[in-house]
Amino acid sequence: MEDLDTLVLRTAQRWLTEGQAVVLVTVARTWGSSPRPPGSLMAINGRGETVGSVSGGCIEDDLIHRIREGGVEAAMTGAAPTVQRYGISADQAHRFGLPCGGTVELVLERVAPHSRLGDLLVACEQRQSTERVLDLKTGAVTLRPGRRDGVPQLDEATLTTYLGPQARLIVIGAGDLSRFLSQMALSLGFEVFVCDPREEHRATWSLAGVTLTHEMPDDLILRLKPDAGTAVVALTHDPKLDDLALIDALQSEAFYVGAIGSRRNSTTRRERLHEHFDISYEVLDRLHGPAGLYIGSKTPAEIALSIMAEVVAVKNGAAITVAERLRIGEIGRADFARKEEDFFQSRRLKAKFTLTP
Repeated sequence: MEDLDTLVLRTAQRWLTEGQAVVLVTVARTWGSSPRPPGSLMAINGRGETVGSVSGGCIEDDLIHRIREGGVEAAMTGAAPTVQRYGISADQAHRFGLPCGGTVELVLERVAPHSRLGDLLVACEQRQSTERVLDLKTGAVTLRPGRRDGVPQLDEATLTTYLGPQARLIVIGAGDLSRFLSQMALSLGFEVFVCDPREEHRATWSLAGVTLTHEMPDDLILRLKPDAGTAVVALTHDPKLDDLALIDALQSEAFYVGAIGSRRNSTTRRERLHEHFDISYEVLDRLHGPAGLYIGSKTPAEIALSIMAEVVAVKNGAAITVAERLRIGEIGRADFARKEEDFFQSRRLKAKFTLTP
């Protein structure tokens, strides 16, 4: 399954090849609350069909209505790219479904061969991060190496956006947990690889959209060369397999490397990798173990949810690092659960005995 940005670009390119008029819409800037962040993409064709989104739906409805009534030209002020702002007034914010008086500034461009969507897609497929510079006067596009996490820049002359390779998840071990984890990752736009050299585990494992491989874990890691858009999670509970993946993954650029297991097993794993494979503690500070955020998970689906939540948190820069956990001394999970339950129990009692008019 493709991520949303790639899907938007590929669909826009297909519509153009079919001879349809296409408008590519980019969220350039936002103020206040906004349903979609800067850099979000949407494409609309001349029939009013869309892919992607730039708001909660009302801005899309306005653009679709204008295009259906007057064609693609009705959504733009001329042949050149157009900058449009929604939500300037409280009334307009309410009309277009923008929360808390939020404002969204969009750039609309007529898709043409000089838009270079095909070149951009090739770069994404080759896992290259690209900076796309749109000339607001001519519609000409310049592509150059960039960074995936760059913030869009809009000035009077250009719109600069950053697109990169699809996020990727490498899972070691084929089983129920990896199935749930893969399903969640696919729905979040990740490309997913599941590796298990054990034939008895692979025999009944399949999931549409996932690449299942019988390679040894270290061979797969060396072949795929995890980059800054890749997460690696070891799920077999077998050190002979998990360690092979972790040793090489920890030396890569992967933004997340994790392994399941109890806290005791995670400590044992950490010491084993240090003593027998000479991996420094500094490098081992990158290893998330036990993998996942604490949510009291018990079932494979719940454990997968906790792992995927941590992967996304790290990807978005919202998670406490492993080094910080080790340095400050993470609260024991059972103790944390008790404190959390005490807190919510007090809230429930307070609500129960609070009289309301």
